Amino acid sequence: MSTMVAAVWYAARDLRVETVETPTLQDPHQVKVKVAACGICGSDLHEYSAGPIFIPVEVPHPLSGQRAPIVMGHEFAGEVVEVGERVTRVKPGDRVAIEPILSPHQDGRYLMEHYNLTPLLGFHGLSGGGGGFAEYTVVGEHMVHRLPDDLSYEQGALVEPAAVALHAVRQSALKAGDSAVVFGAGPIGLMVIEALKAAGAARIVAVEPSPSRRGKAAELGALVVAPREQDVVAAVHELTDGGADFAFEVTGIPAVLNQAIHATHAGGETVVVSIWETEAAFQPNDLVIRERTLKGIIAYRHVYPAVMALMQRGYFRAENLVTARIPLAEVVEKGFEVLLEDKSQIKIIVRPGMQPGQGVTP
Repeated sequence: MSTMVAAVWYAARDLRVETVETPTLQDPHQVKVKVAACGICGSDLHEYSAGPIFIPVEVPHPLSGQRAPIVMGHEFAGEVVEVGERVTRVKPGDRVAIEPILSPHQDGRYLMEHYNLTPLLGFHGLSGGGGGFAEYTVVGEHMVHRLPDDLSYEQGALVEPAAVALHAVRQSALKAGDSAVVFGAGPIGLMVIEALKAAGAARIVAVEPSPSRRGKAAELGALVVAPREQDVVAAVHELTDGGADFAFEVTGIPAVLNQAIHATHAGGETVVVSIWETEAAFQPNDLVIRERTLKGIIAYRHVYPAVMALMQRGYFRAENLVTARIPLAEVVEKGFEVLLEDKSQIKIIVRPGMQPGQGVTP
């Protein structure tokens, strides 16, 4: 039996880097990947600090057939090392970014056009089936996308969070020349700013309490608002000449949802990007009387090729977003624990091939 090292979630605050069995191909449409880079996501952080949220504990996930303990990591890229006999999209040696959505599939393709809206939605690296915090993982052919030669593995690991941001902007009604405000300048919020720039937004405002994250948003071209020091709604209205055309909520904080709605002008649209741990109250008349729109998005679909094409144009650059690179052996203490404590961190990349002590941190 071949073994490898992986980060396995057992319970909240119980993530163990341990030796597990190396996965093998079980289906002719599967692909085995040697992981080169895997990002730590906000969803991963929630599972570590307060989970389970997506991780199946009592009942196995219907598509992966697994429940905790499970290997984590869903923002990753790597090299194809083995393919099933019916795989046609990639071959050994190809560099790939992984689309980790678990949704009904057959013969190397998702069955649903809107496959992210399945009631069975799960994620490779959150819902069982393996994950990117490991030396190797096995995924379906429908989940692999070849990386262009001019994009690094690190860029490949950023395709997944960038896909969330680009999907959010594409699902909105935003047109070139419109204004937008982004609430929350963490990794996804910063990528929403980038996606808005790519879509032609003329004025972008970022609302963020962390000075270092506000600085990152400003570096990407956003006007910034400090919510603990300013009247957020008034500041956004002033910066957008009467209210933003669009608001993107990326915090999951109830009070912020209200701010986002009020930050738009009459007829404006608020897009809820975050996953929520609690209910949020708002006054429906704030939508009704002002003819505003409120909509939600989950994950992404059919957008990986567009993300990679934008990366080739200079959007979603790792240089702007990655603040540390660490070995898999140190994922807990130099990854998860650091992200919980230090809001100056944006995206930490885990490199399974990196030896302990070789990590690069600020």
